[in-house]
Amino acid sequence: MENDKSHNFLKKNLPGGSARPNSSNRWLDNGGASMGKLPPQAIELEEAVLGALMIEKDALNSVIDILKAESFYKESHQRIYNAIITLFTNSEPIDLLTVTNQLRQLGELEMVGGAQYVTTLTTKINSAANIEYHARVVAQSAMKREMISVASKILQDAFEDTTDVFTLLDTVEQSLFKISESNIRKNYADMSAIMTEALRELERRREQKDGLTGVPSGFTQLDRLTSGWQPTELIILAARPAMGKTAFVVSSLRNAAVDFGMPVAIFSLEMSAVQLVNRMISAEAELDSEKLKKGNLAPHEWTQLHQRIDRLMRAPIYIDDTPALSILELRAKCRRLKQQHDIQMIVIDYLQLMQGDGGKGGGNREQEIASISRALKNLAKELNVPVIALSQLSRAVETRGGDKRPQLSDLRESGSIEQDADMVAFLYRPEYYGFTQDDAGNSVQGVGEVIIAKNRSGSLDTIQLRFIGKYTKFADLDGYYSPNPSTTPSGANTATFGNDAKMPPSSSFDTSPPVGGTFKSKANDLGGMHFPPPNPSEEPPF
Repeated sequence: MENDKSHNFLKKNLPGGSARPNSSNRWLDNGGASMGKLPPQAIELEEAVLGALMIEKDALNSVIDILKAESFYKESHQRIYNAIITLFTNSEPIDLLTVTNQLRQLGELEMVGGAQYVTTLTTKINSAANIEYHARVVAQSAMKREMISVASKILQDAFEDTTDVFTLLDTVEQSLFKISESNIRKNYADMSAIMTEALRELERRREQKDGLTGVPSGFTQLDRLTSGWQPTELIILAARPAMGKTAFVVSSLRNAAVDFGMPVAIFSLEMSAVQLVNRMISAEAELDSEKLKKGNLAPHEWTQLHQRIDRLMRAPIYIDDTPALSILELRAKCRRLKQQHDIQMIVIDYLQLMQGDGGKGGGNREQEIASISRALKNLAKELNVPVIALSQLSRAVETRGGDKRPQLSDLRESGSIEQDADMVAFLYRPEYYGFTQDDAGNSVQGVGEVIIAKNRSGSLDTIQLRFIGKYTKFADLDGYYSPNPSTTPSGANTATFGNDAKMPPSSSFDTSPPVGGTFKSKANDLGGMHFPPPNPSEEPPF
């Protein structure tokens, strides 16, 4: 029956039906009138609320955060409520006489029905005992009218051939969110309730022996400093080209997804999904990226590859390599990923390749980047996840003397990036600039530094990591070990730390599966590479 009603309504009102809309689209703009119904309203309760406000001086305190002038259906009621708010703002008393006089001064007394109508309102109710309940009913009717208006506008825009569907989708989401935010506000809480919640949170954290309260990066010293990437925070990871930004962030999201089973998403605007997956394979299997590129692997390396990528294949990693992604598309995709897969972290590689709202060319690039950084911060808060955005640094780093360590002023194209970010981290490798030792004489070969230059929720520090260039990965400085160069083809030899300490053979690697999830990518064939089995009698596992 409901479907029949909808069908008949569409047949009567949509283009091609018996009642085509006129040029002014009045059937779209008048809300429920197009369906033969009056818009939602509560006239009697509006009168009761206004009457209560004029008979009790403190009544406005109960409803001022619930009602706006637009909440009233009748225009005359909107004008009367505005007069009451004006008196309140000017710290003047609110009663029948003052409201009537205020309307007279504004020249609106006759427009609302004269002094007699204002007097009539005070006779509609005896007290303000139930004014908050009455006000909420009035506000709910107003919300319904707003939703009808939004739905009508959506219907109108959806029929326009020139409307961009992604812009429309984002407008729909923002319009509904705006209605919710403007009408449903968080109430205050007393100290006792807040303290109780804080103690509960401390108890939950006490049960977490590792001290992680956010998404772990997998780097021990970094996680000790940050307690993991924190929800709602925008983290900017900036560096000059060739410093290993992508390698670092891929290592971090791999650790979160594989070792901790947390679903993560990466939007790769610079590299294709195939290239990104090839990097992951190189880092996971610890095989030279150049060998993988050429497919030139020895039999024991094929075995090593098959053994180590199983966990990676089943990790909850979601890759999107849409080029020139706009902030509108990003929001829509992230909301969908959050709903479908409950992603816990979002990575964007990299910020300067994104487009602003609608991808329009209006305004300069600095303003566009500022708009993007604000949108990313809002996205982190909306989805309650950390958003890590990679960013380029200006060439000022290269022209500066000394050790060429980056600083906040080097952030490229917009100072608003620094302002919007909760954390700004720089990636720096001394050996890239020809430095082999630090000030204390220690070797810095293979060392990558994560410089925390801004941290709203913690301290600033510099964390040293091990950069393994041939595997395009980062690891803990003292915790990484790689196969000994003297390893035989059978693989049954020792492995060494970066400091040459002996460790068990590679067969002792933990190959247990992650907590759960699946590896999602446009590169489902693992980078477009088809690996032959280690020997002719053995079939590949994928």
